[in-house]
Amino acid sequence: MSSDRQKRLYITDTTLRDAHQSLIATRMRTEDMIPLTRSIDKAGFFSVEAWGGATFDSCIRFLNEDPWERLQKLKAELKHTPIQMLLRGQNLVGYRHYSDDVVDRFVDLAHKNGVDIFRVFDALNDIRNMERPMTRVKETGAHLQGTISYTTSPVHSVRGFVDLARELYARDCDSICIKDMAGLIMPAVAKELIMGIKDEMDVLVNLHSHCTSGIAPMSYSAAIDAGVDILDTAMSPFALGTSQPPTESVVASVQGTARDTGINLMDLRVIRNECLKIRNKYEGLFTPIAERVDSDVLIYQLPGGMITNLVSQLQDQDALDKMEAVLDEIPRVRQDLGYPPLVTPTSQIVGTQAVFNVLTGGRYKTISNEVKDYVKGQYGRSPGPISDEIRTIIIGDEEVITVRPADLLAPMYEKMKAEATGAGLIKKEEDVLTYILYPAIAPSFLKGERKAEPIPSAVQKKETSLSMPSSMQVEVDGETFTVRILAIGDQPVEGKQKAAEPPKSDIPGGVKSNMQGMVLKIMVGRGDKVKAGDTLVVLEAMKMENPISSPRDGVVKEIFVDAGDTVLAGDVLLVVE
Repeated sequence: MSSDRQKRLYITDTTLRDAHQSLIATRMRTEDMIPLTRSIDKAGFFSVEAWGGATFDSCIRFLNEDPWERLQKLKAELKHTPIQMLLRGQNLVGYRHYSDDVVDRFVDLAHKNGVDIFRVFDALNDIRNMERPMTRVKETGAHLQGTISYTTSPVHSVRGFVDLARELYARDCDSICIKDMAGLIMPAVAKELIMGIKDEMDVLVNLHSHCTSGIAPMSYSAAIDAGVDILDTAMSPFALGTSQPPTESVVASVQGTARDTGINLMDLRVIRNECLKIRNKYEGLFTPIAERVDSDVLIYQLPGGMITNLVSQLQDQDALDKMEAVLDEIPRVRQDLGYPPLVTPTSQIVGTQAVFNVLTGGRYKTISNEVKDYVKGQYGRSPGPISDEIRTIIIGDEEVITVRPADLLAPMYEKMKAEATGAGLIKKEEDVLTYILYPAIAPSFLKGERKAEPIPSAVQKKETSLSMPSSMQVEVDGETFTVRILAIGDQPVEGKQKAAEPPKSDIPGGVKSNMQGMVLKIMVGRGDKVKAGDTLVVLEAMKMENPISSPRDGVVKEIFVDAGDTVLAGDVLLVVE
C-alpha cells in the first residue's frame, strides 16, 4: 500500500438527505433537522449531504415547506461543516433538462443560500449534460464533485468508468464520486476502480453506496484499503436497508489505524440519540421492504429511494400485489432502453414504464412522454444501442437528436418569471426557480394552498399501511360499487379532490383514465375535432407525464375533469363521438 493510501479517511454524512430519502421517501421535516444539525456540526464531518435529490420535490409536494428556507436554516446551524447537495446535471432537481440560463441561476442561488459542495451527476453518464452546471459551480468558487453513476450491464466496465473519471478530472473537478445508487459495487470492483482512478489522477475519490444488497459494508472496507478519501454514511437509526452503512460503524472500524477519521465516537452517540427521537416520530413511514436486505436488487438495480416510492406509487394505484411483476419487468425495460444506470430521472422513467407495462395490460400499450423523449435522445446519449424495433414502437419515425439536448432549449428564465409574476406567485427570486422546476405543483404551494401531509403513527401503519386507499369496492344487495374516499370524518384524505367524481360507468364515446393520477393538462376543448392518437389529456402519474390519447377520430362532446383534479383508473375523462 502506497503512502497516499494511508491518509485520514473523511466522512460525508447523508442522514439529512439520502438516508431519509431512501428509508422514508424524503419525509423528514426541517423542524426535526435543526436540533440534529447542531449536534452534527460538532462531529468533524467532511460534509453533510442535506439538499438536492428529492428533497426539493418532497418539500413542496408533501411537506408544505420552502426548500430554499430549509437550506438557509441548515446553513445558519452548520457553522463548521460544509453543506453538500446532489445536483442532477442539466436536470438540476427536476425530472427533465432545463435551459442554460435556468441552470446558471439555480447554481448561483443554491450557493448563495448555503450549498458549499455540489455533487453533479448525469443519469446516463453523458458528460455533455454535466458541463454547464460544472462550469457554473467552478465560477461560484464552490467545491465541484464530478460523479460517476455506477452500474453493471453488458455495456459498462471498470475501464470505461476510469475513462469517465479522467474526463471529469480534466474539467477541474475538486473530487470525484463513484455513485453506486443501488448497492451494486462488489469489493473487488470497488478496489479496482478506486485504485485505477487514484493511480492516474491526483484527486479526492468519494464512494457512495447503499446497503440494499447487503454488500456495501464489505465494499467500503475494500475501498478503505484501496485508498478512498471519502465515504458516504448515515447515522445508525437511518442506516442500512436501502440507506448507507452506519456512520458509527465505519468510524469505529478505522479507529486507531492510519485511516482514523478523527471523529469522536461519543460525539456520534449524541447525534445518534437525536436521530432515535426523530426515528420514533417517523416510525409509521418505515417499511420492511426498505429496511431488509434484498439481493434481488442485483437483478433489478433500483436505487433505495425509488423502491420506497415504487411501493407508495403502487399503493396509490391499488396494485401493490403487482410489485413482483413490476420488478420482473424493470430489467426488460432497462435493456430495451440501452441499459441506463437507474438513478433519477432514469430510475423513474424505467420504473414507471414498467408499471405502465404491467398495469395497462400490454408492453408499451401506454408510453410516458418521458420514455418518448428518452428514446428521441432528449435526455442524452443512451449507454447502449436501442433496437430499431423498440425505437419504432415508442417514437415511430420521429427523429433522434445527436446534439447536447440543452442546445435545443431556448432561454426560459425570463419568460417563466414573467408568467409567474403575472400570476402573483413571486415573492423572492428563488420562487421563480421553484415555479420553473415544478410548474404543476408550485402554483398551489406558492399561493399557500397546500397542506403538509400527516405523519402516520406506528399504530396507524399497522392499520392502514403507508397511506389511506383512495377508493374501495363495496357490495350492496349483491351489486359491487367502487367508492372514492374523500374524507375520514371531517378530515380530507391527503391529495384527494373534493370535486365531483368523473363518471365511471361506460358512456358511448367515453375515454377513460388507465390509472390514478392528477390531471396536468387538458389539451382539447368541447367541439374540437380530433384524430385517433391525438393527446386529449395529460395525467401526472408517479411523477411522470402519462398522455391519454383519443381512440378514434371524432369530436369532443363532453369534458368531465379540470386541471388539478385527481382521477382513478376507469374514470371517464371526456367523450369523443
